[in-house]
Amino acid sequence: MKIGAYMFATDYNIDIVELATAMEERGFESLFVPEHTHIPSSRLSPWPGGGDLPKMYIHTHDPMVSLAFAAAATKNLKIGTGICLVPQHDPIVLAKSIASLDMLSGGRFIFGIGGGWNVDEMENHGVAYKTRFAQMRENILAMKEIWMEDTATFHGDFVEFDKIWSYPKPVQTPHPPILLGGETDYTLRRVVDYCDGWFPRGRGGFDPHEAMTRLKRHADEAGRDMSTLQVSVFGPPADQATMDSYRQHGIDRAILTIPDTSRDEVLKLLDKHAKLLA
Repeated sequence: MKIGAYMFATDYNIDIVELATAMEERGFESLFVPEHTHIPSSRLSPWPGGGDLPKMYIHTHDPMVSLAFAAAATKNLKIGTGICLVPQHDPIVLAKSIASLDMLSGGRFIFGIGGGWNVDEMENHGVAYKTRFAQMRENILAMKEIWMEDTATFHGDFVEFDKIWSYPKPVQTPHPPILLGGETDYTLRRVVDYCDGWFPRGRGGFDPHEAMTRLKRHADEAGRDMSTLQVSVFGPPADQATMDSYRQHGIDRAILTIPDTSRDEVLKLLDKHAKLLA
């Protein structure tokens, strides 16, 4: 099992270049960053974590830009979005950004995706909360066409284009792995429909045996080979017992939390987490 970590890359915490370098030196497999294009000051959508929205949500860097810096400073560290709010993006533009990042990083990009929770944020992008998952599916299918075909065409309810050329193509074939976040049965149906893996959160009583059993049931029902799906658990408890349990149940990757704290505290935490890599 591979072990990575995620952090809200912001304008006030540890520089992502230093973080990426420190992670690679310690043997971590991957670095993920979340995304929020902005946070509306209206705050009509309550934070799913409860209470006040943490400062880091308002200060996030653009994920593709920050991951490009991380990739340029490292040689082997994989870089990923955890998660990219796909419905809020033009799929043609996003496909080019990801293909460029995958090519320039030597095929190290992992595409963690989700529909989002902040209603007023997505509405500022012209996205309706009720149809965000349908729009996400079309965006992903359209992006696959752009990545995989020399001349791409797509006709849907949300995405529409005839015969376009878009380069570069991703280094990874047929494209970077697409991992969908969420825990519901609806999520799992989407995973086996058009994704390469599942991105559940590891907190709140996550049970790896139950989770893998559920995923296999949905894969079997859809006629999807379970071996084609990877499972990366986001934000699990950082302890040896959890890591051992994940390995035992076939989890592919654990993505540990790097909190919104000082540079020195982050580096100390990386040293502590590195003991789990064995």
